[in-house]
Amino acid sequence: MGKAEPPKPVKLFVGLLTSRPAVVPGVLKSLEERLGPVDYSSDFMEFKFTRYYETEMGPGLKRKFLSFGRLVLPGELAGIKLFTNGLEERWSEDGKRLVNLDPGYLNQARVVLASTKDFSHRIYIGEGIYAEVTLMFRRKRFDALPWTYPDFQSPAYQEVFLHIRERYSEQIDLYPLFPTGPNVSPPFSKGD
Repeated sequence: MGKAEPPKPVKLFVGLLTSRPAVVPGVLKSLEERLGPVDYSSDFMEFKFTRYYETEMGPGLKRKFLSFGRLVLPGELAGIKLFTNGLEERWSEDGKRLVNLDPGYLNQARVVLASTKDFSHRIYIGEGIYAEVTLMFRRKRFDALPWTYPDFQSPAYQEVFLHIRERYSEQIDLYPLFPTGPNVSPPFSKGD
């Protein structure tokens, strides 16, 4: 019989999508107030994989990924998704979002995204939130799965996630020495 062990912490990231880059500094400030300092920020990338968001957010969408310096526990993802949903509501005009925030995490084996939508490949993690493994790390790269969104299969995203994974690997190598130390955040709750 296997023994239940606490999970290792993971590297939190947020995918930020907007057609209004001027809102990013305010959103970033709100994210850092709750999630801690950003330790990586990708360049803006053109988002031309779907037109799904254009009706609400307008044309000329751009994506940016942010990762955070403090590691979190995987079970905190539901609370973090609820927090980012609240930010989306706060950063809205006339009932339309100015920014879409997609939180997730990665470890050395996978990229996981949070969602409010249930589907066959998603697992309920509490508080109305589901999680899906979006990419798997194999042979020095992240491989797509049958349900992986086209943008997450792109070479540009691959580069971003490999960079974030490298940062995570450096942090997690120190984890056994400092399991509650400066690189691991206290448990996140939606009320924080």
